Amino acid sequence: MEPELVEQPPKGDGWSHEVKFDGYRTQLIKDADGIRLYTKTGIDWTAKYRPLAAQAKSIEAESFIIEGETIVTNEAGLSDFHALRSAIARRPQDLYLVAFDLLHLNGHDLRDMVLKDRLEILQALIPAGGHIQFSEALPGDGAAVYYLACEAGLEGIVSKRLDSVYRSGNTMNWRKIKCYVEREMDIIGVKRETGKPAMVLMAENGRYMGGAFVTFKADKRQELWAMAQEKGGALPPKGLAKEKAEWLKPGLVGQVKFLKGEDKLRHASLKNFREEK
Repeated sequence: MEPELVEQPPKGDGWSHEVKFDGYRTQLIKDADGIRLYTKTGIDWTAKYRPLAAQAKSIEAESFIIEGETIVTNEAGLSDFHALRSAIARRPQDLYLVAFDLLHLNGHDLRDMVLKDRLEILQALIPAGGHIQFSEALPGDGAAVYYLACEAGLEGIVSKRLDSVYRSGNTMNWRKIKCYVEREMDIIGVKRETGKPAMVLMAENGRYMGGAFVTFKADKRQELWAMAQEKGGALPPKGLAKEKAEWLKPGLVGQVKFLKGEDKLRHASLKNFREEK
């Protein structure tokens, strides 16, 4: 079951709001063949997750399918996606599995049971204090939980309908709402096509990051275009020759707001700009 990315958390009661952990989606399975852990694409990673497989022996059930996120935490206690691959290879004992759903238990298929009931059973099943942990819902309405999550430096939240059954695939019954961050990056190009929103193209440490929308009022927008014109005439960066853009010489820097936890700019907008001294 895959949450849809939305801009705002849902309003009203009937939703569970959880931390969006930044890791690898994982299924933990116990059956007649023993305990195994699988990736989102169905690859058996039990050997890579050996300490988690050992911890799973403490779950008192004959069989189960538990769904969760494999993470590693940083010094602040937040999930750190960039450190995860290294942790799997070098220090798997530091991995955690945050369990957030229960699909099967002791031979019973629970997918037609509503989420609220699945979570109650799952919480009772997970022993306290180990590296397999239950994903607790955060108290409060969606807007408050989202605000506090972003203030705490989390990637975002996942909101789930408490009366929803489990169905594989994308669904609006689960919604992910990511936090935004702001950072300075180099403006390496501009795109101005008739009938389309204007954009600036950004790079960070020489790596192309994507585009950010320009939503300034007329006077500030004109100031940006004037600065860009002064720096125009650069060759397209490697691999970007097909982009219909005006490429700029170095020296123009933009403050860009974008979704946290993405490889490239997503839902990005330019908040300010300056000429580098």
